[in-house]
Amino acid sequence: MAGRGNNGGDAGNGGPGDDPEFDWIYGSSGDPEPTRRIPVQPRPGVSPPRQPDHLPPPQQYGATPEPYGKQPPPTWAPRRNPWSRPRTWIRLVLALLLVWIAFIVAVPIFTWTKVDKVDYEPEGDRPADQPGTTYLLVGSDSRAGLSAEERKKLHTGDAESELTDTIMLLHTGDGPTTLISVPRDSPLKIPGHGVGKVNSAFAKGGTPLLVQTLEQATGIRIDGYVEIGFGGLVGVVDAVGGIELCPEKRIRDRDSGLNIKKGCQRVDGITALAYSRARKHSPISDLARVQQQREVVAAVGSKVLSAWSVLNPVRYWKLNAAVPDFFRFGEGMGPVDAGQWALAMTDTGKSCTVPLAGADATWARKRAAQLFDTVIEDRTDDITTALCTPSGLAE
Repeated sequence: MAGRGNNGGDAGNGGPGDDPEFDWIYGSSGDPEPTRRIPVQPRPGVSPPRQPDHLPPPQQYGATPEPYGKQPPPTWAPRRNPWSRPRTWIRLVLALLLVWIAFIVAVPIFTWTKVDKVDYEPEGDRPADQPGTTYLLVGSDSRAGLSAEERKKLHTGDAESELTDTIMLLHTGDGPTTLISVPRDSPLKIPGHGVGKVNSAFAKGGTPLLVQTLEQATGIRIDGYVEIGFGGLVGVVDAVGGIELCPEKRIRDRDSGLNIKKGCQRVDGITALAYSRARKHSPISDLARVQQQREVVAAVGSKVLSAWSVLNPVRYWKLNAAVPDFFRFGEGMGPVDAGQWALAMTDTGKSCTVPLAGADATWARKRAAQLFDTVIEDRTDDITTALCTPSGLAE
């Protein structure tokens, strides 16, 4: 027992560390951390690996070293410019396209809420429904809403006038779109008022009486109505940046205020209005004016529906802003109907004046009836040059 006390690690006052025999396990008393390093016993015939003089602290405790050459990820990385990514530009283009489409659609819808509607359909018997669509286009010389200064500038005269300088029937269907001008001085039977100039029906009974007069005289059912005032033409022409007119000679007309030189030229709204009203410069008077009005209408329609009028947001906005002040549409017509009318105005495959017997605007009944029948039956392909002339007179 005494010997165990001398050699044992827990005998007497001594401990395991007091026996040099166990220093390789517990370390010597002079080692501050005796258990942290355990000498590696080499195998016979195998050289021990060479250890670096200084190991990183984690490896001192047995941690697996990082593979050679692998660097730790940086704590930050430089930000890439988002505008250098194609995806950013694609998203921007798509966003702009959606905004543009929304603008194109929303502006006419908003405009339509401000457009005046006209009750144009007469009571009583009317022609039955017919194939195709026929619109009545009226250019009213109403001065309502124009100041004295504006009337003087536009040479429009009396503010109480309620006549129609322009009367046109526009038919669209399976055949060529056909525009038929009705001279305002045409003597027709006005229901309840006897025979009179057709444009006076507007003053005597408003739009319904004018529609009734034309339906009874032609047998054509009118499906839609569009009215444009004096200021309307000026506003629309100016909104599209002017139109091109090509008079065959110089025209000076004091009543309308027109002074225009010969040949093709760009004109503003005031000149376009004067051109569509001038008539005293020609021996055929009202018939010459009808031809000038068709020229103005075609030029306006071409500019209104041009690609630039849609792609240019400023022009597109100005054009739509001009509509509520100057256009009136028949009850029952919507934005789509108005758009179809506008498209038809630019697609006038045939443009005529009602066949006339003479310069006094009296209709040539037989030829006129033949022309009207082609419209009623939607056979505008059958309209011959004998029935369709610019002045209405036989050529």
